[in-house]
Order: sequence, then structure tokens, then C-alpha cells
Amino acid sequence: MKTHNFSAGPSILPQFTIEETTKGIQNFAGTGLSVMEVSHRSKECVAMFDEAKALFKELLNIPEGYSVLFLGGGASTQFLMIAYNFLNKKAAYLNTGVWANKAQKEANFFGEVVEVASSKEATYNYIPKGYEIPADADYFHITTNNTIYGTEIKEDMDSPVPLIADMSSDIFSRPVDISKYVMIYGGAQKNLAPSGVTFVIIKDEFLNSVQREIPTMMKYKTHVDADTMFNTPPVLPVFAALQTLKWLKGKGGLAEMQKLNEEKAAVLYDEIDRNPLFKCTVKNVEDRSLMNICFVMEEKYAELEKDFLAFATSKGMSGIKGHRSVGGFRASTYNAMPKESIQALVDCMREFEKANA
Repeated sequence: MKTHNFSAGPSILPQFTIEETTKGIQNFAGTGLSVMEVSHRSKECVAMFDEAKALFKELLNIPEGYSVLFLGGGASTQFLMIAYNFLNKKAAYLNTGVWANKAQKEANFFGEVVEVASSKEATYNYIPKGYEIPADADYFHITTNNTIYGTEIKEDMDSPVPLIADMSSDIFSRPVDISKYVMIYGGAQKNLAPSGVTFVIIKDEFLNSVQREIPTMMKYKTHVDADTMFNTPPVLPVFAALQTLKWLKGKGGLAEMQKLNEEKAAVLYDEIDRNPLFKCTVKNVEDRSLMNICFVMEEKYAELEKDFLAFATSKGMSGIKGHRSVGGFRASTYNAMPKESIQALVDCMREFEKANA
């Protein structure tokens, strides 16, 4: 029986990435050594990093004047680094979920933080709209996709102040107008690579935004000046990321990926809306994530939640249990998720419906 991986992260990777990374673990770039044991200063490794950064820029159409970094520490470390490097007096945050809230919390160490809007009162089941961004804020921070609650900001907004986005879970799922942001960052373990590397896309002119002394490792300029190799970078995850970038290019790039993601999500959302046993947890259709599809049992069938989870698991559906804070179910449908797996989950839901509705 085939296992269908709906895990939220670490999550499904393209089979191409797994196979090519396995080859590199055995023999990297013809060196006779594993990519896990070569020097990051070797010509082969430097060339690999350069290729990964070049593909990053090509696929996302990153303009001149931006740098791409591969760092350790996860997106959670970036929560602190962003405020350390860019918050002079005031920062603005949009609170759309757990990770957005955590990013906002870190900024409180360095200055005034304005929460421009929040959907916390409704368990983050919608994306706030109609809020005002303070014109005197040093930056405005958003989290584009909320993995726990299944909401997503799908368009690149206009901001009167420098815009920073955590795109951990929807990077490379659609074309992005990079010029509207001064920084985009995220953990790679959702849509790009295994855990262990964090990507940062940063506008170079934004690097000297504060006058305070910043510890060496916490300073973005340190890593830009050292071409992302100030210290030993996470070589293996970057090598895996490179394979995913190659796979994305081979699939036709991000416009094609967006089309496929919209098609996949539509199949599952349509079934959730049709099936009398289930309902989507997101309030507004336009806020529904293409990456993390969250749903629960309808109230009259609530007692069947554990039964459906057990049934779906027996059919090869892995990782569909919802986050512990919200319950229900979550199907993460990242770039590497094939249509066949979406259809398998839909078939599973229909079979369960016939037996229980």
C-alpha cells in the first residue's frame, strides 16, 4: 500500500530531490566523498552554493540589489534577528497565527511594536483586512501562510513602509514580486529541503538600518559580506534544496507550480464543501491556503473524528491529524504533493461518507 505524506513539516519532498541527494551523500560532484564530509570551502561546495543561489534568483526573478543567504537556526532565529537589525523605534506586525505571534513577541525586546490587526479572537480562521499600517514604522512584518490554521495571503501587498515576510511554508508555490519586499525568509522544511537550513532574501540597502551594536552572528551584513559562509553553513540541506530548485525549473517554474497547486487544492476543497461529514475551518474562501488545507467533522458527526483518522491512516494517509491546538485534520499539499495523493484522500473521505452519513 502506498503511503501518502500529508505532513506539515518536515514534509514531502520531490522524489527527484531524494534520489539526487542520496547520490550526493554517496559521491559528491565526483570527489569520491560524501556531501556530508566535504569542506564548505572546497571548490565543489562553493560551486554548489553558487548554483543554488543563482537558481533561487532565477526562479523567483529576484532583482539586482538583493542577496540570498542560507543560514542555520530556523525561521525562529530570524524573528529575533529581524528586530535586532531593523527596529529603531517602532515596528508593525500582522498577527495571523502562532508563528506571526512569536515573531511579534521577539520584536518587543527592541522597541515599540504595533499589532495592526489580529484574527486571534477567532482562532486565526481568517486573514484580517482593512487595517492601517503606521507610516512611521521601521518595517511591517507578515506571515504569508499559516500552517496550523490553513490561511494564506496569496498576493504581494503594497506597504507604505518596508515589508518583511515569513514565507516558510509557501515559498516557491507561486511567483512573487520580490521588489515589494525588503526581506523574505523561511525555514526550508516545508516546501524546499529537509530541516536545517533557513533561506533569507534581503535587500542590500536595508542592511544598515540601525545604529546599535549587533553581535557578529546576529548581523545580516556579516553573512552577506561573507557570501553566506561566515561560519560552516548547513551543507547537506542546501544540497538538497538545490535538487528541489532544479526540479522546480524542470517543472516549468513558479507560474506552472501555482497552476498545479490551485488545481490540487480545488479538488480537496471541493470535496470538503460537498461532503456532509466535513467542513473547512477557514471563514472566508479567499483566505484558504493552497498549502495547508484544514478541516473538521461537522458538529453532528464530531464523534467520528477518531474513527476517520484511524480509517484514513489504514488507507495510507499519513500526517493528516490537525495541529494539537485546533484538532481536526490538516492535509499539507506542498509543491511535491502529487495529484494522485489528493485524489486518494478524496476517495477515502467518500468511502467513509458512504459508511457513516
